[in-house]
Amino acid sequence: MKKIFNLVLIGTALFLGSCNNSTSTDTPAQAADAPAGGGQEAVQDDVSQKDVVKVAVGSPDHTTLVAALKQAELVSSLANAGPFTVFAPTNAAFEKLPAGTVDGLMKDDKKADLQNILQYHVTTSALDTKFLTDGMTLGMVNGDNLTISVKDGKIVLNGTATIVGSVRASNGWVHVVDGVLLPPAKK
Repeated sequence: MKKIFNLVLIGTALFLGSCNNSTSTDTPAQAADAPAGGGQEAVQDDVSQKDVVKVAVGSPDHTTLVAALKQAELVSSLANAGPFTVFAPTNAAFEKLPAGTVDGLMKDDKKADLQNILQYHVTTSALDTKFLTDGMTLGMVNGDNLTISVKDGKIVLNGTATIVGSVRASNGWVHVVDGVLLPPAKK
């Protein structure tokens, strides 16, 4: 009986000794290495499949889009689990806009307009191009609809932007487009 009591006493001491008052499971080194602020987009992961934001960040053809996402404060939203389908205009697509349009939208007082335009490029489902059919209507994050058409085997959005490439992401799809989609004017 004395041996059992001693084993229980030793086990209890080991258990209590391993506990501490800290509520964090991070070691001091981990806590120091963690980014200050930021959400899912701040997670460093060079092994897993990239999310839609990291796909855009990794593309030299999407620097304008990435800058606009940052200015509109939409990076954290798009780095989350999704699923998302992002129609990602290239730098060349932004250059097709009238002179001064992008610079004007990047100003703080135009943030709501920029958010509206960028949210018109996102739908909350993961849609491979094989699911996009002629005449299909998609509800976009900004509340407006986008119309899909298929012309000569190419997928065209609202008759103005063509999907020129697609990349699967961990939280959806990024479809590279050759035009910027402008939401319909509010009535």
